[in-house]
Amino acid sequence: MSDQENKKFNIYDLNNLWIEYDKQNDSLYIYFAPENVEAEESFLIGDDVIVAVKDDSLISITIMNFSKRIGVELC
Repeated sequence: MSDQENKKFNIYDLNNLWIEYDKQNDSLYIYFAPENVEAEESFLIGDDVIVAVKDDSLISITIMNFSKRIGVELC
């Protein structure tokens, strides 16, 4: 395994947790930072899951094809 695969990240700020679902793109966004915080890097992990980081802290997780993954059609 590469160093990137073994890297651990802290959550940026759990007090700023907010979740948003985008029906048009069938994506679930989980944010741990205010909207004005921009990622330095993004990594595709697994199938259709993207994590965004800044200063070794996790700022967001994006789950694409969310309704298909959970087997439920969302309104």
